[in-house]
Amino acid sequence: MAGLEKALVPQPCTLIIFGGSGDLSRRKLLPALYNLALDGHLPAGFEVIGFARSEMDDAKYRSFACEAVQKFSRRPYDAAHWAEFERALHYQTASFDDPKSYQALKSRLDEIEARGATLGNRIFYLAIPPSFIGLCARQLKEAGLVHPAKGAEQFSRIIVEKPLGHDLESARKINDELAHVFDESQIYRIDHYLGKETVQNILVMRFGNSIFEPLWDEKHIDHVQITVAEEEGVGTRAGYYEEAGALRDIVQNHILQLLCMVAMEPPYVMDPEVIRSHKLEVLRCLRPFTPQDVERYVVRAQYSAGFCRGLPVVGYRQEKCLKIDSTTETYVALRTFVDNWRWAGVPFYLRTGKRMAKRATEITVQFKNVPRVLFNVDATNPLEPNVLAIRIQPDEGISLRISAKLTGARVRIYPVKMDFRYGTTFGADATPEAYERLILDVMAGDPTLFMRRDEVEAAWQWIDLVQEAWQQKAPERLPEYAAGTWGPPEADRLIESDGRRWRTL
Repeated sequence: MAGLEKALVPQPCTLIIFGGSGDLSRRKLLPALYNLALDGHLPAGFEVIGFARSEMDDAKYRSFACEAVQKFSRRPYDAAHWAEFERALHYQTASFDDPKSYQALKSRLDEIEARGATLGNRIFYLAIPPSFIGLCARQLKEAGLVHPAKGAEQFSRIIVEKPLGHDLESARKINDELAHVFDESQIYRIDHYLGKETVQNILVMRFGNSIFEPLWDEKHIDHVQITVAEEEGVGTRAGYYEEAGALRDIVQNHILQLLCMVAMEPPYVMDPEVIRSHKLEVLRCLRPFTPQDVERYVVRAQYSAGFCRGLPVVGYRQEKCLKIDSTTETYVALRTFVDNWRWAGVPFYLRTGKRMAKRATEITVQFKNVPRVLFNVDATNPLEPNVLAIRIQPDEGISLRISAKLTGARVRIYPVKMDFRYGTTFGADATPEAYERLILDVMAGDPTLFMRRDEVEAAWQWIDLVQEAWQQKAPERLPEYAAGTWGPPEADRLIESDGRRWRTL
């Protein structure tokens, strides 16, 4: 993994942000760049060009970015540092389908690169809807803005955001469009979950500690749970969400990426392609769903009216601009298996939902119970199993539940928790945002934490089996769960039918 064997060396470059005045840029990208500058991680030759439809000049864009940093940066705004950082910010008003905009961009790049500090290196960040990806890639090629992957002294790289398509066919189409312009080695498909410190720490925990890897198999692990719970509703993303739903929006990328990190085989070297190939093997080993499996082992639902932080909120179908008869799922729970030697018979329970009781992302590895002897002979009061919990957000860390003896003359067993928290150990400001790490990796040319084409398409191939089964048996109405709760009763029955229960987060 990046940074484990060698330090990241970000190269001088110009970062061109398509959609540079959009919400992702305002909330994540510009604050991430500012924090990288504060921490001294940006190279001396670094420039940014915002490329978007909004009418702005450099001065207005710098004001826009300053407001974004003051509101969303993890580190406090510092006027002196900002005055130095903002000199690298530029803006180009553009229309993505207009060749003249790309010629204007080329002129701007020529002007910046003439100074020599960026060495002519370019990173194109497409913070735009997926429908524009192919169009923008073609326009970049036609304008002569893309350096070849081999034989050029300068590099060109492109970052594309998820969702990459809405099914396997559309994902392949986007990948084909990118491949006409960029070599696979130049394409960085971003999933910001892989930039989170705890996700990166999964491999360190597994392969850097002798106590875990010998137990990481079907002989010792009872089951694995992965939960991505969101407290907010669809908000301003209602239009997108109505077309996507929870399965495409979260399971296809975030949850499957987490599953791969937990289930992958030990890499023989910390090389980006080796690690990505091992993740691909997990996806190819996921048990395919039949329509009957989907009916039995996949639950979907919508949130209804309820309470969020004590305040009343409307149900999904009452959200602005949504159809009153919508059957788009805001919640998914499913059971699956990784059919290989290591994980044979171990169920993986996956769930995600909007308007749940709290915002939390966690991987839970529950180990098998100890035998019914010694301290576990009482069937009416069994010992709690050992549980390893990997908290991705909001309070990143790792905890391990073990059994211990209460003080006193009698032997009484009580579950206790050993808890590691990044904020407590390393300081609240020490953990970088995911986008900081990922942008730095692209600048260094390290693709470890980015999805390869075959990985994306393997995930869609598995997800499409569920989507197709749903389309064949479309319901008039989905089960509901009240906003502010942990999901529908059908999800509880899914896991309880196996003699297990969802972990309380």
